Amino acid sequence: MLPRFNGPGKVGFFRLIGDAKLWLTLFLPGLAVTVAISVVHWRQPEWLGFLEYKVYDVLLSQRPKPIPSGLVTVVDLDEKSLAEVGQWPWPRYQIALLLGRLKQYGVLAAGMDIVFSEPDRTSPVRIKRELAGLGVDMDFTNLPETLRDNDLLLAQNLSSGPYVLGYFFTWQSEDSAGQAVEHVLPPPRVVVRRASGSPGAPGAPGKSVQIPSATSVVSPLPELSRSDHWAGFFNSFPDHDNIVRWAPLVISWKNTVYPSLALSTLMCAFGDGSALLTVDPNPYGGQDLAFNLDLGPLGRRRVPMDKNGRVLLDFRGPARTFPYVSAVDVMRGRVPRESLEGKIVFVGTTARGLEDARATPVDQTFPGVEAHATVADMVLSGRFLRHPMDAWYMEQMLLAFFGLGVTVLLMFTRSLWVGIASLLAGAGMWYGSALSMNRLNFYLSPLSPLMALAVNFTLLTFLKFLREERKKRFIQSAFSHYLSPKVVDEIVAQPEKLNLTGEEKEMSILFSDVRGFTTISEKLTPSQVVALLHEYFTPMTRLIIGNMGTLDKFIGDAIMAFWNAPADVAGHPRLAVKTALAMLGELDRLKEGFRTRYGFEIEAGIGLHLGTARVGNFGSEDLFDYTIIGDNVNLCSRLEGLTKYYHQRLLVTGAMRDAAGGDFAWIEVDRVLVKGKYEPVTIHAIHDRAAPGELARWAAGLELYRARRFAEARAVFEELKAAWATPATGSDGLCALYAERCRTMEELPPGPEWNGVFEHTTK
Repeated sequence: MLPRFNGPGKVGFFRLIGDAKLWLTLFLPGLAVTVAISVVHWRQPEWLGFLEYKVYDVLLSQRPKPIPSGLVTVVDLDEKSLAEVGQWPWPRYQIALLLGRLKQYGVLAAGMDIVFSEPDRTSPVRIKRELAGLGVDMDFTNLPETLRDNDLLLAQNLSSGPYVLGYFFTWQSEDSAGQAVEHVLPPPRVVVRRASGSPGAPGAPGKSVQIPSATSVVSPLPELSRSDHWAGFFNSFPDHDNIVRWAPLVISWKNTVYPSLALSTLMCAFGDGSALLTVDPNPYGGQDLAFNLDLGPLGRRRVPMDKNGRVLLDFRGPARTFPYVSAVDVMRGRVPRESLEGKIVFVGTTARGLEDARATPVDQTFPGVEAHATVADMVLSGRFLRHPMDAWYMEQMLLAFFGLGVTVLLMFTRSLWVGIASLLAGAGMWYGSALSMNRLNFYLSPLSPLMALAVNFTLLTFLKFLREERKKRFIQSAFSHYLSPKVVDEIVAQPEKLNLTGEEKEMSILFSDVRGFTTISEKLTPSQVVALLHEYFTPMTRLIIGNMGTLDKFIGDAIMAFWNAPADVAGHPRLAVKTALAMLGELDRLKEGFRTRYGFEIEAGIGLHLGTARVGNFGSEDLFDYTIIGDNVNLCSRLEGLTKYYHQRLLVTGAMRDAAGGDFAWIEVDRVLVKGKYEPVTIHAIHDRAAPGELARWAAGLELYRARRFAEARAVFEELKAAWATPATGSDGLCALYAERCRTMEELPPGPEWNGVFEHTTK
């Protein structure tokens, strides 16, 4: 009997749902991994942030670059300018000349990526003061008063044009000497508006906002930082991998929020009447920052920022994507007017030794001045890259979807198909992120969802492999008691052949029964009965299994077996016949031992039939067996019962005889109609004691019998009865049966409807 499977009795998906071991071994680990990755995504450790940067850089490199608005230009203090004007720092009157030329060209605003934090050492008054310390008195004969101090000259020019000073914040002490340093900044010209009901003091960001708060500032000279001047900071904050992806737009200092150089330059160009920093609550319990600007003819712009007051840089391309104009060409008037008129310019440097280069995703040596130009162009075009809190929550939901989705799929689907589905899902996630960035300007990181997909697939595939290995070991252990090792190995190698839900197959079926076992049992104690059956069943079972058969069950003293299921067995009819003959030979060997131990011998009959039966799990919802059922199974059982009537130890049907081949000494026994059947069956036996010509003589006797020539047939059977006699009986039982049957029909001839078929009315 094959191993029993206890369970709900269902198969397929609904059976798997009720499989607690499946949920424990696959779903719970998948859930744990998904939760762990979700926590990591929430905590954002440094290593995950590093990977996020790289994924963002790849997607950004694949993003179509926006076309610059054409309203932003860079005025470059390049090598050419230093060669013609002189080394840096230039005298402030040269800076004043440059700014004056820009005003003449009609620029809307000029932001300077330069900080004038120290006095000009080339100013005449500065030189006179230093010479006085050496005892030298210097006089300024015929030198106009306005040219005696270059810093004052620059301050006068700043008051007369759309110029924006630069400065930068620091997070160090006021000065290394411990003495107070006077810092003067022009007013920020920014109004902070906090939404009603949001936390925090009026006019200030709420607690959840994390605008950087500086401790010190490197500011322009006090004479340059008058209240009517414009100014903005040009700090940059690289990420942990030292690559610039964000630009800070606001920084707090002394409880006041200051705008960046790019924002201040735009405010200078279009006015600051509605330059508002808004702090609005979001649905997630935090606050959103946005900078609102009125760009006059271009309309209003709302610049979205993260809670740190930063904006993602939507690069227009690598370095020098914006138009560059040499500063000396501006000073000498060599630039076409249309190149600068109506433009917003940023003054910076790319000269060697002075270059303020930063590593960015699009260029490893990206000029800092072009970062300000990028921010200004983003505001002018109204196109911004966003990665707000919504994206973070969407990533968490996608993480859970992919992590749990691949877990459930792996529970109920083959790993190959799940692998293909995971690859398609991963590609879809990546494509979706790229599409979101390219079309919607919304950065949705695919990293954490892909991590959940990949880690869960890898881990659960490994766990599933271990589970399958345990199942294989279980199959090998359980089926090794019922199947040939070769069949077990085939099932383990190709488990899909193990169809436990039932299928119809052509099979060789064997029934074997000990004759008169009830009478034998009455002569033995229960312990002796068990010992006898054990001694009998063990070699018989080994013969069945050794010949690729499947042991179905023991029915008292009977054995039921079959071939060609659960795995296919080539040539199974011949194997079944060989097994039956080997079992009879083994029984002859056992008889001597039984005679010695128990005082008697046992005999057995075997029936073999080849036919179609249904094989699979059958029984109740709580307990079922792997067995075969069908009309052919009943026929084989009836056949085994006829062995005693025909005095044969082995009977087979015509189908089995034809399939097993002609290498055996077959004789046709009879055409019978067994109880419960309506079609006659031809049965055969193997006769290994027949001399040459005697099998043909037997066939001739059957022909005479069926031709109603009973006297002639009886003579043939009487002749063979003596020839085939055994020492134990003194005659052959089958021949004696037919001789007696012919004698009876001679006395009582059958009717005209008789066709030679013998009907058995008992089992």
